[in-house]
This record gives sequence, C-alpha cells and structure tokens, in this order.
Amino acid sequence: MIEIDGVSKRYGDTTVVDNVSMVMEPHRIVTIVGTSGSGKTTLLRMINRLVEPSAGAIRLDGTDNREVPGYELRRSIGYVIQGHGLFPHRTVAENIGTVPKLLGWDARRIETRVEELMTLFQLEPSVFAERLPHELSGGQQQRVGVARALAAEPNVLLMDEPFGALDPIIRTKAREDLLAIQKRFGTTVVLVTHDMEEAIFLGDRIAVLEGGKLLQYATPAEILARPASTFVETLVGSADRPFRLLSLGSVADAVEAGDAAGEAISSRASLRDALAELLWSKRSALPVRDDDGRPLGRVTMDTLMKRAANPA
Repeated sequence: MIEIDGVSKRYGDTTVVDNVSMVMEPHRIVTIVGTSGSGKTTLLRMINRLVEPSAGAIRLDGTDNREVPGYELRRSIGYVIQGHGLFPHRTVAENIGTVPKLLGWDARRIETRVEELMTLFQLEPSVFAERLPHELSGGQQQRVGVARALAAEPNVLLMDEPFGALDPIIRTKAREDLLAIQKRFGTTVVLVTHDMEEAIFLGDRIAVLEGGKLLQYATPAEILARPASTFVETLVGSADRPFRLLSLGSVADAVEAGDAAGEAISSRASLRDALAELLWSKRSALPVRDDDGRPLGRVTMDTLMKRAANPA
C-alpha cells in the first residue's frame, strides 16, 4: 500500500504539487494522468525520493519513505522511464541484472532471475542475452527496461510515460504485456501518462491532476460516468466517453439468448471491440463463444448502443 498524505512540492514561489492525498491499494495499477506541467511526474518521483517533498508524507506499507536511505529505497522500487534508460555498453543480461548485483545477489541467482525474466518477456536468452541495446528494436528495449525494473522482485513499480516513444502497434502490445506481467507478479504499479485512453485501459484507479492539484481519484468507470469537474470532462472527451465506457466491459457482460450469423466473437473481448466488429461487418448481432469454442448466445448492436448511451 502507498499512502500519499498531504504532499506538496514547491520550487521557490511555484507550487508544483499542491496538498495531494490518496491511498494506492496493493497489487493494483494506478495511473496518474494530466496535461504537461500538472505535477504528475513530480508526484511519482517523490515516491522513490528522486524528488523530496516540501510538505506531507509518503508511506509504503505504513513506513515513511524518509526513514529509509534514498539509495536503499530506490533499489527496492522498480523504475521505468520513457526511452527505457538502458546502459548502452552493457548487454541485455547485464542490464537486467543491474539491481540484483548491487544488492549482492550471488552470480547463479542473478543468472537464473535474468533467464526467467527474458523468457517471460519473449526474449530468448540464447539469442538476446549478449546483445547491446542498440541491436534491439524499440519494443524489445522497452521489454528489457521493464524486466530490469522487476529483476529484484520489487513490490512497487513506478513507470513514467513508459510507452510514449513506441509506435501505436507496439504500444498496444506493450500495454497488454504490462497487464499480464502485473497480474502474474502482483506488483503495485504507479504509471504516469498524458494519454487518457492509456490511463483507462491500464488503471484500476485513475488520479487526475491539473495545476498540481488532485481533481479526481476514482475507477475508470466512475471517471467516465461522473467526471468531477469541467476539466476532467474535457480530458475524458465527451464525444469519446460512450466508446471508452464500452472498452471497460466484456462481451460476457452483454450476452443474450439467440443466434446470429457469421464469425463469432470471444466472450472475453471488450464491448468496444464487439461494436467495432458489428460496424465493420454491417451486422446487427454477433454470435458469442467461450475460450473452448462453445456457443454462449449473441451480442447485439441495439444492446451495445443502449449501454453506451446510459453510462450510469
């Protein structure tokens, strides 16, 4: 658990973060979203004390983060930045093993952990272990950056615009990979982004900042259905809200009895994906099947449009 209690950061007469309080539950993803200069990166960096607060306190599992020497704190918290920050003259294996080595792990334990993470991130050790960062694609560098941040088995992973430098196709895959990895390890993830679509897709809860102030801290569904201010509503985008709401639900939530013609959609697909398929194929209904291919019923255009029009 991360408790942010009345935290502010001032540089002279300028307040960058203004009396922010929130509780981040363990084993969840919290996304911090806002425009440029809203204070989101400063707030993130106060968690691992790369920036020291001017007022307030931050507690990790009940312990004030100022009670731990900064270098020890940072070795216990994973940190991923845009551009990945890989050491250019170290191999992939050496990059991933950086923090375990600093913590004094023995060579065999480091090797085992590096191989485990490389395999998990679909980077075959025999192929990629000795490569240098410049020999990797952008997506591969991003995976190495996340693997390095997770190498010492941290309970908390901080991510500052980690996917901003990736092209759209790779970025979508990277987001999906992060969700799978977080689910496997149960890591508490705090991710900064300026992209509301990304915040909604990844976050269990979203913190919206503007001018250093916390405007709303809630689930994606609540922020979409009940934005707390005009600014939040603008950030969400009123025209996109119905479709973003559909992205939060799965087809399994809207299955009804009946048959439909054509290719089926998985019950695990999002309602937004179902709507896109209906529009593309010019059908009024899609058959729905489970992971084993068993028919479950259908999902209809009428049902999806009603859900989009009534977000409450």
